[in-house]
Amino acid sequence: MTVTESPGEVRREYDPRLTNEELAPLKQQTWGTYNIFAFWMSDVHSVGGYLTAGSLFALGLTSWQVFICLIVGIVIVQFFCNLVAKPSQQAGVPYPVTSRASFGVLGANIPAIIRGLIAVAWYGVQTFLAAESLNIVFLKLWPGLAPYADVHRHGLLGLSYLGYLSYAILWVLQAALFWRGMETIRRFIDLAGPAVYVLMVVLCVYMLTKAHWHVDLNLSSRHLSGWSLVWTLCGATAAVVAYFSGPMLNFGDFSRYAKSHSAVKRGNLLGLPVNFVMFSLLTVLTAAATVPVYGQLITDPIQTVQKIGNTFAIIVGGVTFVTATVGINIVANFISPAFDFSHVSPQKVSWRAGGMIAAVGSLLITPWNWYNNPDAIFWTLGLLGALIGPLFGILIADYYLIRDQKIVVDDLFTLEEDGAYYYRRGYNPAAIKAVAVSGAVSLASVIVPKVGDVLTWLPQYGWFVGCGVGFLSYWLIARPAQQR
Repeated sequence: MTVTESPGEVRREYDPRLTNEELAPLKQQTWGTYNIFAFWMSDVHSVGGYLTAGSLFALGLTSWQVFICLIVGIVIVQFFCNLVAKPSQQAGVPYPVTSRASFGVLGANIPAIIRGLIAVAWYGVQTFLAAESLNIVFLKLWPGLAPYADVHRHGLLGLSYLGYLSYAILWVLQAALFWRGMETIRRFIDLAGPAVYVLMVVLCVYMLTKAHWHVDLNLSSRHLSGWSLVWTLCGATAAVVAYFSGPMLNFGDFSRYAKSHSAVKRGNLLGLPVNFVMFSLLTVLTAAATVPVYGQLITDPIQTVQKIGNTFAIIVGGVTFVTATVGINIVANFISPAFDFSHVSPQKVSWRAGGMIAAVGSLLITPWNWYNNPDAIFWTLGLLGALIGPLFGILIADYYLIRDQKIVVDDLFTLEEDGAYYYRRGYNPAAIKAVAVSGAVSLASVIVPKVGDVLTWLPQYGWFVGCGVGFLSYWLIARPAQQR
């Protein structure tokens, strides 16, 4: 069905089964360079980001080698984010709607559900990490609560009573912030990232002062050279890219709000390589200073602040790290699944309802029970995460190679059979075949080394394997179909 808006202009009427207020194209795109920059500050400046950077030291790398891996990795992330941002910014729609071009108007629920499930798990983990920071503040202010922080004395289902209190407080605060809508979230992330920067600078200067500005940047007891060093550097760089794989895939959920793709690229430049240089320097120097000050390498900022001992420092540090974690949780693991789950049934599940599904799900899976269990992480997030690369590769191949960077926005919202993205019963066979092939290869790249204890280096490149195979397989399958 088509409707005429004005003489000479004909457009399709949007099918209500495919749209609601949040999924429809934006009438105004208002985000500028700073908003994208602030988005990445909120995403980067978190306990998880700090721990990821710190974990590279365990690979046997020196500080300058870790620094290089962090910067090279983030430049790769910037390149891919610029690619994935354009279709959503061009059409003004979130990631799952953009995926209709490659998977079909109904088939796009496949990537939406996969990414939504990943976000639910990580939402629970990040809330748990923030709750740990809040626990420290409570115990410093009210030491008498210590027995209730002991899960063996006062605990339930693997979490202490104090842990439940902190988790509940943060769960409610995040839900309230989300419920206020995107404009409130934008204002929050505009402030959260810079606030964390201030604390990180203060913490770094404090630690360097305590170390009398003498630190050894060789924090590894191992000495790597030759091909061993090269492989380790490549693996560390891949780890940085893998850490950002989730936000990369769903970056369209935010680039859709940008005034132009140029604003997105400028924001990505400032928020990723430029911002990450500063973040990496602070991370490396602060970690290096813990050795002379505390006699051991500490890569967890919460533990570093806790060891300072000063009540004011612990409270400020704890609150700041809570703010940082809430920031990344909102942008990476709340907004995205809200779009993803709403996309499955737009008329029954609103954007807010989709977000609350993610929030409730994150509590039901009790993330504190499996976060520190490597096997549990592998068989849940590890396998789901292996599918992010294929989904990314398919989206990029479709937009840049098959569509030549063109989108018929109206056809993203129609179930009429002559629609450009209806395909066969709403599913694009090329995308289904490509995700099956690339997904199988990507899953094998992480399962085989785990079960067979062979090619143990391969899983760290899982995202690249999945993305590359997804990109190539979709192009090979979709191109002949397009030419017929």
